[in-house]
Amino acid sequence: QVQLVESGGGLVQAGDSLRLSCAASGRTFSINAMGWFRQAPGKKREFVAAIRWSGGSTYYADSVKGRFTISRDNANYTVYLQMNSLKPEDTAVYYCAANKGAFIVTVTTRYDYWGQGTQVTVSS
Repeated sequence: QVQLVESGGGLVQAGDSLRLSCAASGRTFSINAMGWFRQAPGKKREFVAAIRWSGGSTYYADSVKGRFTISRDNANYTVYLQMNSLKPEDTAVYYCAANKGAFIVTVTTRYDYWGQGTQVTVSS
């Protein structure tokens, strides 16, 4: 079992930056990739970014490319999401997730473990 704890959410103005963190614990050796997803009110949970653990390959949703950066701390099994140039449409609950080995890492159904989520609110 893997436990994920997110932190770093908050209320910011458009154009500001936030850095989200997700710390994994438990059977972290089983993790193939970790990712960030978000869910806004009335919308389905959507993919934001992911990173493969061993090689470090990254993947981004088109809506955040050039603004968000995902990174990892191998020693601490922690992933980060640096969010720059935030827009009101980025407002959502952001969830950290871990994948045990599926080839596809950009789809919610391929992830096995989920954090509780952290609220990000961007005002105009």
